[in-house]
Amino acid sequence: MPELVSKESSPKEAHVSSPAEAGPPQYVITAENLTKRYGDVIAVDGISFSVPAGEAFGLLGPNGAGKSTTMKMIGGVSQRTSGSLSIMGLDPDRNGPEVRAHLGVVPQQDNLDEELKVRDNLLVYGRYFGLPMSYLKPKADELLEFAQLTDKAKSKVDALSGGMKRRLTIARSLINEPRILLLDEPTTGLDPQARHILWDRLFRLKEQGVTLILTTHYMDEAEQLCDRLIVVDKGKIMAEGSPASLIREYSTREVLELRFGSERNATVGAELEGIGERVETLPDRVLIYAHDGEAALEEVSARGLRPVTSLVRRSSLEDVFLRLTGRSLVD
Repeated sequence: MPELVSKESSPKEAHVSSPAEAGPPQYVITAENLTKRYGDVIAVDGISFSVPAGEAFGLLGPNGAGKSTTMKMIGGVSQRTSGSLSIMGLDPDRNGPEVRAHLGVVPQQDNLDEELKVRDNLLVYGRYFGLPMSYLKPKADELLEFAQLTDKAKSKVDALSGGMKRRLTIARSLINEPRILLLDEPTTGLDPQARHILWDRLFRLKEQGVTLILTTHYMDEAEQLCDRLIVVDKGKIMAEGSPASLIREYSTREVLELRFGSERNATVGAELEGIGERVETLPDRVLIYAHDGEAALEEVSARGLRPVTSLVRRSSLEDVFLRLTGRSLVD
């Protein structure tokens, strides 16, 4: 546990100074050929990216793609094998404490103290940064209001719902007024309503100028939250850009989803050739990529094919990933 200091200082005084205070760098995070190996396993394979201040930047990919490993290296809790990494002009391997002083971290699994009350979780965590109670008490109340948990301040953590615990974890990560917030799979396991509430809180942080770095395998979450993202698979970057630009580059405007039954899906592809721009056959459905999904459906019917179900939808990042890797994000 870090040594607690008792001097009456502001959170900014408690932080270690960095080059950013003399004038913000062009990018708050810069990675060049970043690599992480575990024995013979390459978890992160020479990736490069830069993140300007105030951006919501995403790492999109399936489980095991290297997203969480990258986040750990940014957070200074896992050393890189090779390559370079700069966080606000500092190397997290050499300047871990200084870097972490400016970071807020929301881990994949909530690690709240279940025995403490909701407000006390914030106060105790703030003391790890050496922040005085004169700052922490009003800050905790401000963050509970932000997280819509004011009425739960005196409740035990184990009495909270999953969505409430997630909001409390985010509130806790903001106690030191971080410049960068790392969110690892922030909404995994939450119901749709809880996810949307959490998204709203993150939008508000971005409006306040906080840089958001998030990993996710939810395509809708990446589209909702990210200004820009990298699509990663097996430790490599497959594509980079805004959600809209990636969809334009790698997919069509619409997608026609057809289900012919588990036995028929695998064999019907040849009968659909020539409809739309391309046909993708998955175990549970067949996808036809076309700029006009309804016209594609009419052509399917004209060929005498009768799917069990049909759906026309807009293209998504899931389709981008499928085009780049040949498999689904949830594989």
